[in-house]
Amino acid sequence: MDVGLHALGIGTGAVRSVIDAVASSAERSGFATLWAGEHVVMVDRPDSRYPYSDDGRIAVPADADWLDPMIGLGFAAAATSTIRIATGVLLLPEHNPVLLAKQAASLDVLSGGRLTLGVGIGWAREEFEALGVPFARRAARTAEYASVLRTLWRDDVATFHGEFVDVECVRVNPKPLRHRSIPIILGGNGDVALRRIARWGDGWYGFNLDDVASVAERMVVLQRLCEEQGRDRSDLRIAVALRDPQPHDVGALAELGVDELVIVDSPPADAHRVDEWVARLAARYM
Repeated sequence: MDVGLHALGIGTGAVRSVIDAVASSAERSGFATLWAGEHVVMVDRPDSRYPYSDDGRIAVPADADWLDPMIGLGFAAAATSTIRIATGVLLLPEHNPVLLAKQAASLDVLSGGRLTLGVGIGWAREEFEALGVPFARRAARTAEYASVLRTLWRDDVATFHGEFVDVECVRVNPKPLRHRSIPIILGGNGDVALRRIARWGDGWYGFNLDDVASVAERMVVLQRLCEEQGRDRSDLRIAVALRDPQPHDVGALAELGVDELVIVDSPPADAHRVDEWVARLAARYM
């Protein structure tokens, strides 16, 4: 099973020298993927509940540096040659999908076809309000935007008429390198999120799950939902991050059909200490 590293873009992981060091060291050590998440804005006292913690609060301080993941991963890709890069997750309904189609395809081409686009519907109403994007119907907007991305990547001259997007005979170049497509995997751990994945996703990024038993229960639900949609669950790429991962979890997750365990951690502030930090993680989980 693959092991990925979710360590870039926030706090110490938002420093150029640390990004270079983490990316190159992770590639040498055999990590499969470099992950980076997204929030465009943070607020000091949010009313919105964070869905991935027991207390409903995100652990990242509101005043922390948080890079745009497409730009941060672009620097990571430039420092490497083989390790995959993935947004984990990008908040798709907050983006113009025509512009994002070009940005993602550009990054995919420049990285040599290494990009996975992990997306989510978003949870912070305050962020949507700051961007002038309706919070209501964000799940429907996300699904349509994913269809727009796939259409623009696939077709030389693309037309799409939907509820939120209306484009006629446009060209968006370059095209992604792998069959004019980029894998779109979805975040979210609840039944509604898994149903969304079964309907139209290329995979699942389960984030901050309690333990292997929690993953096993979610995999049973995902299997059932895929069967309802007439899809083969094994066609989906499954990546999960656990709250307190242990080395023995790697084998247990592999037996469940998980493709990648993602280790979430913060790199040292001193780039010269990154090699040692990455080596410790590699020795523990690989």
